Amino acid sequence: MPRFSRVAPLTSLAATVLSLMAIATLASPALVAQNRVATASGELLITPLAHASVQIEMSGRVVQVDPWSAADLDRARPADLVLVTDADAGGHHLDNAAIAKVRKHGAPIVMPASGRAKVADGVVLNNGDTREFANLQVEAIAAYDLTPGEPFHAKGVANGYVVSTGGTRIYIAGVTECVPEVRALRHITVMFVPMNLPNGRMTPAAAAECVRTIAPAVVYPYHYDQGYIRRRSDGVNLASPADILRTLDVFADALQAGNSLNHIEVRRGAWYPAR
Repeated sequence: MPRFSRVAPLTSLAATVLSLMAIATLASPALVAQNRVATASGELLITPLAHASVQIEMSGRVVQVDPWSAADLDRARPADLVLVTDADAGGHHLDNAAIAKVRKHGAPIVMPASGRAKVADGVVLNNGDTREFANLQVEAIAAYDLTPGEPFHAKGVANGYVVSTGGTRIYIAGVTECVPEVRALRHITVMFVPMNLPNGRMTPAAAAECVRTIAPAVVYPYHYDQGYIRRRSDGVNLASPADILRTLDVFADALQAGNSLNHIEVRRGAWYPAR
């Protein structure tokens, strides 16, 4: 399989801009420009939307992952493909209203079997299945918890996805620990890794170790402010903005500490609005 091209080193000006974008994690996502990633298969455009919701443009196709009504979907592009990682009760992974807003007419909606009852025309991929949609190869990767405690994601209920075109492979992990199916992944261009999951799952150090194992060119920590859902529903603030941002620093430091041979670029998307 062709190896991806590494992202070019940042100029000092670009590094400064990315640092400001990291601080802007607390600003409105609508104010943050799209992220561009150069690959051997062409440029990727990545637009963080909210929490687990992200827009990916590759090979002339628009992929919407876990579209959610809490995001600013007025700026989202119509989707050639919609990927749903989980049929969660909270609706921030499977949101029918958001799907209807971003989906092109007839575009496939790919999901685990747990979402079948909620989306009548959804296409089910089980863990390990691979199919082509919109001229993109989509592989469903197991996403589940190992550490006990509620909420608990059992094996087979949710999917991560590897979306491929040419030698470019994007891995969207969904909600998962670094299970064997995840650790086996290789030749990943861009990885979206969850962090700070309940019951001590995917701490910054554990997420960094997982990313080192896979060795993507670029990694986005996402789905890392677990209190965001609670604040939206009842206004309870479980952690300060500074505490949440500090976990991103811990992740980046832990990744760098064990990453002397291969450069992995950490990008901090604006996943959460100001609070």
